[in-house]
Amino acid sequence: VQLVESGGGLAQAGDSLKLSCAASGLTFSGVAMGWFRQGPGKQRDFVATISKTGRYTKYVDSVKGRFTISRDNALNTVYLQMNSLKPEDTAVYYCNVQYWNRHYWGQGTQVTVSS
Repeated sequence: VQLVESGGGLAQAGDSLKLSCAASGLTFSGVAMGWFRQGPGKQRDFVATISKTGRYTKYVDSVKGRFTISRDNALNTVYLQMNSLKPEDTAVYYCNVQYWNRHYWGQGTQVTVSS
């Protein structure tokens, strides 16, 4: 299983960014996918998850109404649209999947939001 994130970068407060995670080596349409983030000096925390079909989503309270997780099963890709970014969103963002009882992570993509 390989997960490759992209789309991070520098942003100002209020800006938008869209992260992508391309997955390979698994039956993508058969698994839920998630995004996590790890801020400077912090532990890695849950951000959002999406069900196999994309029908169900769940978010951490701090991003509700600002972030949207989506997926394209034809492209084996999961996205994280981040709007109204805040400095506290600064973190390395990781794509995650649990496949055959094992968690897989991408290499992460840095998002830095300045005030």
